[in-house]
Amino acid sequence: MTNVTYSERATNFNNKTARKLFEIIEHKKTNLALALDVSTKQEFLDIADKVGPYICCLKTHIDILIDFDNDLIEQLKKLQIKHNFLIFEDRKFADIGSNTVKNQYSQGIYRIAEWADIIDAHCLPGEGIINGLKEIGLPLNRGLLLLAEMSSKGNLITRNYTNSTIEMALNHKDFVIGFIASGKITLNDNNNNIQNDFIFMTPGVGLSNKEDGLGQQYRTPREVITESKSDIIIVGRGIYGSGKDVITEAKRYRDAGWNAYLERLK
Repeated sequence: MTNVTYSERATNFNNKTARKLFEIIEHKKTNLALALDVSTKQEFLDIADKVGPYICCLKTHIDILIDFDNDLIEQLKKLQIKHNFLIFEDRKFADIGSNTVKNQYSQGIYRIAEWADIIDAHCLPGEGIINGLKEIGLPLNRGLLLLAEMSSKGNLITRNYTNSTIEMALNHKDFVIGFIASGKITLNDNNNNIQNDFIFMTPGVGLSNKEDGLGQQYRTPREVITESKSDIIIVGRGIYGSGKDVITEAKRYRDAGWNAYLERLK
C-alpha cells in the first residue's frame, strides 16, 4: 500500500474518521500532525490557529493545560472547522477493566469522547481495553490507534508485543484505524492487502536535532515517510520550540513530509 495515494487508500476503510483523515491529507497536501504540548489555554489556541492551515491533525495532551475549561474545547472545535483538521487526544489509555477506560474516555472533566476524533491506547491490559473504548467511540464514529512501537530510548516494547498488538487490531477493524509506530509494520511480508490497511503515525520527527536529552530520539521526515513507509509525521517542539516562528516551521515540516510522500509514490 506504500505506493498508493492517500485518497485511493481512503476507500479501504469503513471507519469514517480514517476516511476523513486521508481526505484531509490529500485536500490540504499535508501529512503533518502537530503535537501541541503547552500548558496554557491562550498559548494552545494561538499556536493551533497559526499552524492549523498546515496540518492534518492536532495531537493534544489535554491534561497538561493548567487552565483547562469547557470554553477551550469550544474554541478548539471552531478552529477545527476553520482549518479542517482532526483532533487526536494522546491519552494512551492503559488501564484494566473496560468499565474504567469507558469512564476515562467519556466522563470526568475532559469528556474526551465528545471532541476527540482519535484516541490511542496500550494493549498491555489485553483486548478488553479495545472492547471498552469501542463501546463509547464506535457509535460516535471515532477512531482508535494502538501503540505498537515507541520512539523513546530504552522502551520495553518487544517484537512479540508488536505482533500481538497487530493481531488485536485486525480483530477490530471497524474501530482500530492504525498504529503509533516508527513506520509501516506488518505481521509478515504478505500482510499487505487492502483488508489489512492501517494508518501509521510516527512521533520523534525532527529536521535538526537527533535527541532531546530526555530519551526522545528524532528522525527526519524522509526517513519516516519515504524509507519507513509511515503515513503521518508527528512534530511538536520542532515547530513551536523556543524562539521559533511557528508558521515558518510548520510550513517547513509540511513541505518536507509531503515531498517525502511524493518521493515514495515514485
